[in-house]
Amino acid sequence: MRSSFLFLLLISFISCQTERSAEPEHSDPKVSADPKILFVVSNAHYYGDSDIEATNHFPEIIYAYEEFVKAGFHIDFVSPDGGEVAIGYIGSSDSIMKKYLYDAAFMDKLEHTLSPAQIDVDNYLATYFTGGGSAMFTVPDSDEIHAIAAYIYEQNGGIVSAICHGTAGIADLRLKNGDYLVEGKNITGFPDLFENKSGSYYAQFPFSIEEQVRKNGGRFDYSSEGWDGHQVTDGRVVTGQDPTSAHTVALEVISIIETLKPDVKQASKN
Repeated sequence: MRSSFLFLLLISFISCQTERSAEPEHSDPKVSADPKILFVVSNAHYYGDSDIEATNHFPEIIYAYEEFVKAGFHIDFVSPDGGEVAIGYIGSSDSIMKKYLYDAAFMDKLEHTLSPAQIDVDNYLATYFTGGGSAMFTVPDSDEIHAIAAYIYEQNGGIVSAICHGTAGIADLRLKNGDYLVEGKNITGFPDLFENKSGSYYAQFPFSIEEQVRKNGGRFDYSSEGWDGHQVTDGRVVTGQDPTSAHTVALEVISIIETLKPDVKQASKN
């Protein structure tokens, strides 16, 4: 049943309201001249141990994907276990969603996401942690995903970005020196203000994103209005509050990459 969950979502066009650090085995820090963007998605099909279905947020994926592709970047998808992931929050009247739902090559990427072992970290200059309820599970406690993101950030001089519940995936991310990535940085994500804390789904969460970022030394910044494209950049860490930030997060990452390209190309020759 779980293996077919992705395609059941596509057929039914469910429309919803948008709502431990191991070092990777790479010692050569060379970055390719044309770096890729690595999208991080979750394998979770349910909220924790419950029977409440959880999915990756399709709009947060495709709106950012669209911006990166238009800018000429190649996108790969990685998940903690590799393979198929569930998607949701699909609006049947949205033209961009329809475009990608009917794009066989794109959907094949979500059916066959890469595993961490398949990732050549030297090929990437940015990670993008996507959101949705699934993002609260499998990704936040994945040593392998954290190691990949930390390597890209530190060894490649790359960017870590996240949106909405995807910020859960970077809240506990540690760098090589043991410090948390979020420590001393301005970070946003989906705030407690808009969570239904009495909801059965929330009871399954391993932590509050807002509280975890603050616990690990970050400054959690959010818009109390919500759904207004709120996005925060602190150095090479770019985060967005909710689905309306997908475009702006992607564009900010692209802008930073453009400033890094000369150094990246030089590094690839050394």
